[in-house]
Amino acid sequence: MLPPWPGGRPLRRTGPGPDAVLFDRDGTLIEDVPYNADPALVRPLPGARAALDLLRARGIAVAVVSNQSGAARGRFTRYGVEAVRRRVEVLLGPFDVWAICPHAAWQGCACRKPAPGLVLAACGRLGVSPRRVAVIGDIGTDMAAARAAGARGVLVPTPVTRRAEIEAATEWAPDLGAAVRAVLRTSPAEGRAI
Repeated sequence: MLPPWPGGRPLRRTGPGPDAVLFDRDGTLIEDVPYNADPALVRPLPGARAALDLLRARGIAVAVVSNQSGAARGRFTRYGVEAVRRRVEVLLGPFDVWAICPHAAWQGCACRKPAPGLVLAACGRLGVSPRRVAVIGDIGTDMAAARAAGARGVLVPTPVTRRAEIEAATEWAPDLGAAVRAVLRTSPAEGRAI
């Protein structure tokens, strides 16, 4: 796993909700451009900045957990991942932690979603329990990683989300803003209805 960057920060949380929200990158925060290492192609999804700012205003840590198998396939290097990270932060504001898996599925690592490694790494860097964390993503592997780590998962379906993934999700929301509002309304131990 590429080292998560930057490091965690002390929590300044106020009110109900999780200690941290971890976001999938492609298809959740920004448009999904396969194997993208070009910052010029980064386009935030509608409502992403507002949803993140709502969490930041409440002192809730925000992080990115993202599979980037293009590194294993030789499509880009860590420098491409870093260039996209910097552009995302210019457009969407700072994240407390980035945890990136550079492996392909056939490599069998413990970090690639649906494994819990990225979620656990981000929680470790933030100093929070996975039970006090929500993971928001657009496909079933995001939800499986959340479940495997003991975190709450909220699916935000897109055109690439399979119907079976929606049906299998414990929670889902029609858009990113609705997902964030839902996790703010309830603590991780409370009900899951949206």
